[in-house]
Amino acid sequence: MLLGRAPVPPGLTDAERAALAAFGAQARKGYNAEQSQAPQTIGYSLTDSPAGLAAWMLDHDADSYQKISRAFVDGHPVGGLTQDRILDNITLYWLTNTATSAARMYWEGARSTAAAAASGHAPPEVSLPVAFTVFPDEIFQAPRSWTEKVYPNLVYFHQADRGGHFAAWEEPALFTEELRAGFRSLR
Repeated sequence: MLLGRAPVPPGLTDAERAALAAFGAQARKGYNAEQSQAPQTIGYSLTDSPAGLAAWMLDHDADSYQKISRAFVDGHPVGGLTQDRILDNITLYWLTNTATSAARMYWEGARSTAAAAASGHAPPEVSLPVAFTVFPDEIFQAPRSWTEKVYPNLVYFHQADRGGHFAAWEEPALFTEELRAGFRSLR
């Protein structure tokens, strides 16, 4: 089985194979490629039209689209995804003009990954304490084994029972609980 151009490593667990497949599918989506290759180009569009910005954010991933649609089409919000909160979040991006800088994060990540691959060296190790929560409706769920490899100073790992890619927006109380639990040991 191939993921993009690279073969899938042998010996993966079922959870790792599922995460890798979901990650590969998401990486091939158009918006992800655009943000990682030319964030400034899409940034001009996102800062020119509030309707364009809303469409870009609403069509992020299938789970988010379904949940956001329920708030508007069916009138049944999921968690904190009410019509007002959805519009507030989009308005916050619009008024602060931060859609481009948010998109640029994908570009920066792609550049650092490419630079590490070209040099034959792994990216620098993250030595800061890290708390990591996996939300069940996230685009892909990173297995604990991968999280521990990337963050050797992992102080907290938890699998939440609800929430997706926009967990702080969807489930603000749960997200706050996770932040508190994650960094409780550092007080």
